[in-house]
Amino acid sequence: MQILHSQRLGTGKPLIILHGFLGMSDNWKTLGIKYTENGFDVHLLDQRNHGKSFRSNAFNYDVLVEDVKQYMAHHNLESTIILGHSMGGKTAMQFACSYPEKVTKLLVADIAPKYYPPHHQPIINALNAIEIQTLASRTDADDALAKHIKDLGTRQFLLKNLYWVEKGILDFRFNLKVLSTKMEEVGENIGSNATYEGPTLFLRGDKSEYITQEDTTEIKKYFPRATVETIAAAGHWLHAENPKQFFEYSYKFMNS
Repeated sequence: MQILHSQRLGTGKPLIILHGFLGMSDNWKTLGIKYTENGFDVHLLDQRNHGKSFRSNAFNYDVLVEDVKQYMAHHNLESTIILGHSMGGKTAMQFACSYPEKVTKLLVADIAPKYYPPHHQPIINALNAIEIQTLASRTDADDALAKHIKDLGTRQFLLKNLYWVEKGILDFRFNLKVLSTKMEEVGENIGSNATYEGPTLFLRGDKSEYITQEDTTEIKKYFPRATVETIAAAGHWLHAENPKQFFEYSYKFMNS
């Protein structure tokens, strides 16, 4: 059995945080530390094919959910608050519906329980267009990506995954080969007809179109106790773009 890699911070009430597509646990470290300072035992997970976790040809929400279940069993966590962003939010939603007794509260960041058409293909194409292992530095990698991706924030997000495999050889921590073929899986709706009756908070960025007003009905179908709040001056990466307000909303909900 392979167990997900995690960064575990602090002591207190268990809190599992799941990153989004092409992300990793490090994306949440700043907020994770802030949660630990306020009484939480924070588990920043790398989902499979991401970060330092194991690689696998299997990649869909069913296996991502079972990974979390096995992680909790391995670390003797009977129940937890679970927070997920984007793809991690889909994992968190399906986990809560499949194993409601293991989830004390659910917090979903900028994703709804619905199908999203594949829209990461330009990023995947850009990553596949550069020969990362031939580049000599992070600056070279940024220059190569900049030919395909103009947005600096997106490039910085992707380049956080860079690491030295050995002296002189760079690579990405995510499993680009497998993830390039699993775009449909990332956009799939949660594969559950069950509901989660526990306390649920959806946070959306006011500049993001991932959660619309029309999505409220679908959210309530799966999560009848859900509320939806909006983070100001933030797009899809709302936790990075307005971490102060994200923390305030999330902490108030988790601590209530």
